[in-house]
Amino acid sequence: MDRINWGIIGCGNVTEVKSGPGFRLATNSDVVAVMRRNRALAQDYAKRHQVDRYYDDAYDLLQDPHVNAVYIATPPGSHEEYALAAIARGLPVYIEKPVGIDLAAARRIAAAVSAAGVRACVAHYRRRLPAFVAVKQWLTEGRIGRVRHAELRLWKDAPKENAGWRLDPALSGGGHFHDLAPHQLDILLYYFGEPVRVTGTSTGRDPRIADQVRGEILFPGGVLFNGSWNFTAPAGKEEDICVLTGDAGTIRFHFFSDFHLAELETAAGTEHFSFDMPANVQALLIAEVAQYFRGRGVNPSSVEDAVKGMQMIEQLLGQ
Repeated sequence: MDRINWGIIGCGNVTEVKSGPGFRLATNSDVVAVMRRNRALAQDYAKRHQVDRYYDDAYDLLQDPHVNAVYIATPPGSHEEYALAAIARGLPVYIEKPVGIDLAAARRIAAAVSAAGVRACVAHYRRRLPAFVAVKQWLTEGRIGRVRHAELRLWKDAPKENAGWRLDPALSGGGHFHDLAPHQLDILLYYFGEPVRVTGTSTGRDPRIADQVRGEILFPGGVLFNGSWNFTAPAGKEEDICVLTGDAGTIRFHFFSDFHLAELETAAGTEHFSFDMPANVQALLIAEVAQYFRGRGVNPSSVEDAVKGMQMIEQLLGQ
């Protein structure tokens, strides 16, 4: 196809600034239809964003003859249903993370993509944000030598109020860990490749939701990773840091707070970097997704990689 005409299933908050504008910033790409279960909110979104058609039923959007690609931005619990429906119609799909509610759902989506020969990508947009691109380049250039160890800590107070679907396991899969860890694990996968071994354990006040997770991952080349996630951290103990240690230096960066910053420490000294961030954080990845859907590039964030990320999540949880 020469032009991508997107239909958005789930035009909620994430599509207002993070992702939605990116579909029109991409070359030969537009949004022509949106869907939300609340028809009034769908209509309001369409009016504010100058979108021609709106729906309150995803299957009506999938039948729209003007739509030739679909962005699924609903909570994870419905990703599989809508992805499989779009794939059955031969429509390429861009799916929010996590790709599915669990590993089994992710595998079914990947199998459908493969069987149908449909193009599909997952919204792991940090792969194209400047700070994470710079870290990838430093690793490729060997700026810190051979990487020996990686450590991640995400400790935050995650209050129950205003969490919405994220604390409903039927919709999210299991709380804040399922919502946030996919970004982190995908970047580690992108940097170091498919894990050799993953072990972990978790606990939570609600047995369906992991408040605390600890894990260890062995990546190719002997890179040993230790991760700690705590969503009940006391005041003053919040932390968001990832440290990569090589035999010639260290890289430090963040995933959520200050994720435009990075630090490179070598024998020459310590350099601090602050990168310009796009106003619409998914726009850089969406530009490549649109090109890939048009047959003019490679897949920047595959469902197959997302399946590996989901497997890491379940292994870290001790499942």
